[in-house]
Amino acid sequence: MTTWNEDDSAIYRAIAPVAVPRRDEMMAALAAAVPFAVDEPIKILELGSGEGLLAARLLERFPHASLTALDGSESMRREAAARLGAYGERARVAAFDLPTLDWWDRMFGVDLIVSSLALHHLNDAKKQYFYKAAADRMSPRGALLIADLVEPQHPAARQAAAERWDALARQQAESLGSTDLFQRFLDEEWNHFRFPDPVDQPSALMHHLVWLRHAGFAAVDCVWMDAGHAVFGGFKQAAASGSPLRAGS
Repeated sequence: MTTWNEDDSAIYRAIAPVAVPRRDEMMAALAAAVPFAVDEPIKILELGSGEGLLAARLLERFPHASLTALDGSESMRREAAARLGAYGERARVAAFDLPTLDWWDRMFGVDLIVSSLALHHLNDAKKQYFYKAAADRMSPRGALLIADLVEPQHPAARQAAAERWDALARQQAESLGSTDLFQRFLDEEWNHFRFPDPVDQPSALMHHLVWLRHAGFAAVDCVWMDAGHAVFGGFKQAAASGSPLRAGS
């Protein structure tokens, strides 16, 4: 994997409000798919927590939850620690190196593993190893929920994703009153579907779902998708057909 450095982190923080398609909606879709009632004291592990935006959303939605946020960037960890400080001992921030195995023991007994825009830095084999390790280590009711780039499987679909990503970036910049941010998005060649980068190795959505199922998750689903980005994951328990989740979940 090509190394992500602090310059990349700084660029991402600057342009993420326009570069991430419908970021708030994407995070909301992930949070809504969590298969636990809001009053349960769940344990959450986040991989690639960045500035802590998703972590804060989850801690707010689940007021009895505890969360460990892992990130490989020192500057991102500082941002996350500042944002999550209000949650006291419920939130911890720590360093990790995503491609290694050093942090895998942190998954033991965890109820929810989440990751946003990080796993596409792993190749296909490492994604599959990780999915199996997560399924083996998390709690019996656990879930792995992911928001990430996914790779289109036909040139027409890839072109559509590229055009949609550019259009959303422009719209989001206009809504913020900042055409400069959109121009920087273009200048940084952030649209993977136009400018592939060795650090990015997204996989097809279908492959993710098959790998999750083979890893041991009883149910797999995609709950949101736009501009080549998707929210998907695996659930250790499959709900009975037609059975609603508990009230408040």
